[in-house]
Amino acid sequence: MLARDSSEDRILDRLPDGGFADFTEPQPTPVSEDRHLGPYRIEGLLGEGGMGKVYRAYDTRLNRPVAIKISSREFSERFEREARAIAALNHPHICTLHDLATSPDGFGCLVMELLEGETLAEQLKRAARLKKGGLPIELALRYGTQIAGALVAAHAKGIVHRDLKPGNIMVT
Repeated sequence: MLARDSSEDRILDRLPDGGFADFTEPQPTPVSEDRHLGPYRIEGLLGEGGMGKVYRAYDTRLNRPVAIKISSREFSERFEREARAIAALNHPHICTLHDLATSPDGFGCLVMELLEGETLAEQLKRAARLKKGGLPIELALRYGTQIAGALVAAHAKGIVHRDLKPGNIMVT
């Protein structure tokens, strides 16, 4: 058991010398709406997470909508590894990688299949708001089976997702 600290100097109430490092602030990505990234026309921001931002875009070569995940500066090196991992997968419940690109500013970009729909987190929130007590059991079992199948395919290739959560699962 730990003894309670009775000192007046409370370490959590003061900033470290020099303040906090820049990583406490999200790093901007170098893309704004209505901009092109090679053959991809950026149409709007879809969302953002710990590793970067995801944009809706249009592939002007192949005439199709795509999603472009652009890394935050500190994660650019990991993007190529992530691209290789995703490219090794072929499963109906895993998003398809179309291209790997680099922005003019040197940010890593993954060009992926655009998945229309909502996240599992959004579905769960809606069900809670409607006081349904969660998803119907049949739907929860179907989703669970599909998620497990995708994980089995990834694990068979030696790939671990590392950020599996309802907000990262698209329901289409």
